[in-house]
Amino acid sequence: MAPHVEEVRRFSARHLAFISPLVLIHLACGLVFVVGVSRVGIIVFVVTGVTQLVGLTMGYHRLLSHRSFKTSRGFQFVLALLGTLAGQNGPLWWVAHHIHHHRSADRDDDIHSPRAGLFWSHIGWLFSPRIIPVRHELVPHLARLPEIRLLQQYSFAVPLVYGLALYLLGAAWQLIDPGAGVSGLRLVVWGPVLSTVCVYHGVLSLGSIAHRYGARPFPTPDDSRNNVALGWLLLGEGWHNNHHFCPSSARMGFRWWEIDPNYAMLRLLVRIRIVWDLKAPPREAIRSR
Repeated sequence: MAPHVEEVRRFSARHLAFISPLVLIHLACGLVFVVGVSRVGIIVFVVTGVTQLVGLTMGYHRLLSHRSFKTSRGFQFVLALLGTLAGQNGPLWWVAHHIHHHRSADRDDDIHSPRAGLFWSHIGWLFSPRIIPVRHELVPHLARLPEIRLLQQYSFAVPLVYGLALYLLGAAWQLIDPGAGVSGLRLVVWGPVLSTVCVYHGVLSLGSIAHRYGARPFPTPDDSRNNVALGWLLLGEGWHNNHHFCPSSARMGFRWWEIDPNYAMLRLLVRIRIVWDLKAPPREAIRSR
């Protein structure tokens, strides 16, 4: 067992406040047996989940963490806002921890290395007090921006406001059309609850499953792997060995069958001049495949 696993035993009130939302939203998933399934609920689930994934993978990850493309501050704020909607803390916290992960991937200093156990690398590390502070020294380029600091400070408010908006929409819908089977609670459960938990575990799988199971076409100094299932489910993020081989690349799927919807969306955004200067992997890397 890695030394930092023992840190979980040193509990504090601040730590409890940090992890309580994570525990409560998992418990709230049980409400699906109360509200039931509906077509509208499933649509809300898919739309919310995809929106959250785009915010995390295109915004928090490819733009803010690795600066793999350029865009305006306005669109950068939109992507960061969508990332905050996923409930995985603010952009400064998320990006700093991800930058640290790349610097020490799968070594002793890596807080979620699978070498400490699959459960620890997936979700156990979130219960360590070590991860609570925002490591501003790793994100000085973002910490200078007032809008990013604002999102960090009020990151908890974005999912709450979204949940409240869905609740009011569902309640109004129920009053107007009682036979539609829509309610405020049902939209909240299928939207900000179930989608957030699913996206949480999908993204966490990149630090656990994608460092243990899959192909290693490139000899990186870590254990990163290309995982087909995660590649297809997480908008191209599962081509994890490709990513660790060339972190600054906006393209993570190097082969034609390595589907990368994020990169396809970025190419479309280039055409309409919302983003530009997409960084590409070395041609030698693609040829060597």
